[in-house]
Amino acid sequence: MRVAPGWLDYELIDASKGERLERWGSYYLVRPDPQVIWNTPRKHPKWRSADAVYHRSSSGGGHWEYRSRIPEEWVITWNDLSFLVSPTSFKHTGVFPEQAANWIIYQDLIRKANRSVKVLNLFGYTGLATLACLEAGASVCHVDASKGMVGQAKKNLSLSSMEHRPVRWIVDDCKKFVQREFRRGNRYDGIIMDPPSYGRGPSGEIWKIENDLDDFVNECLKILSDKPLFVSINTYTTGVAPSAIGYILKSKVGRRASSVSSEEIGLNVSESGFSLPCGNTTMMICEDTIE
Repeated sequence: MRVAPGWLDYELIDASKGERLERWGSYYLVRPDPQVIWNTPRKHPKWRSADAVYHRSSSGGGHWEYRSRIPEEWVITWNDLSFLVSPTSFKHTGVFPEQAANWIIYQDLIRKANRSVKVLNLFGYTGLATLACLEAGASVCHVDASKGMVGQAKKNLSLSSMEHRPVRWIVDDCKKFVQREFRRGNRYDGIIMDPPSYGRGPSGEIWKIENDLDDFVNECLKILSDKPLFVSINTYTTGVAPSAIGYILKSKVGRRASSVSSEEIGLNVSESGFSLPCGNTTMMICEDTIE
């Protein structure tokens, strides 16, 4: 497992009985996590005095119980980037802190390339991978089917004072956009994909990862440049092993890749010193294209 480093404004304090205790800046949240299948003692006092607790509903979804007055959204930082934390009705906050394990790799590859780098961020969500790549010097095309998520990504860009950086914001179905980019002859040196398990495009297009990922990866590889740096596929789908995603990518890239790795990414738990698995990443790296 690769564990995300570099956080000051986020801390996974403890994890027990199906929930996480987290610090986001100066606020403490308790959220459910299906990976937490152990029942270790909850000794930390913030379990009892967290600012907000998310409760799942038996009929699906859930709601936040606010135990103190906290804002609807607030700003935290990672290294030199600033972005919003905004608790949603689906338990999410707009930030997946474990992805910092990947942001540092993207940044390192872009900086070492010593040339102009174009990155495509698909299912780009609130844009934190976009910000990381922009900060490292790449130009980025950010695509998401949700107008609201793209709007929040733009806010995060402003909070990080990077409005002058070269970025395109696209609200579209990712597969349709990739197909149009191929026809237009646009190519990218790095491609990041964070596909959902299930989703709908802006025109009702249905996405199901088990059925659609293989073909989608085929389409994405068509728009890689002649000197690609990386392809990254991040998944949170229960029951789909990282090695299965690795199989898809390895079967298609052949000798184009210096390496293809498939592994869990996670977060350190302060109370136990252990690590919580939070998702999977399959990454192709082409080191021979780095000057």
